Amino acid sequence: MKRATSKSLTRRQTAEIKHLREMREDQIDVDDIPQLRDWTGAKRGLFYRPVKQQITLRIDADILDWFRRQATEGRLYQTAINEALRRHIRRYARRKTRTKT
Repeated sequence: MKRATSKSLTRRQTAEIKHLREMREDQIDVDDIPQLRDWTGAKRGLFYRPVKQQITLRIDADILDWFRRQATEGRLYQTAINEALRRHIRRYARRKTRTKT
């Protein structure tokens, strides 16, 4: 993923930021800032990065080959395997929950 680059601040913007830093919290007027309530464009989990753990795992060659062939640009086969395992876990957990009631 390519990161966006930002342009340098103008002298006026830099001066305004400096001025705001010097102000006390209660002196800054934020009344004209609207409350964000429309979440239609929000993306869930955008900043969530699960902890990854490197392991050695033996997978049947045909299974690994299938995942590698399914991989698209920007989406690695390891990610596809991880997603498939997550779907399996969710289905298994739902089955367990239904059988307990």
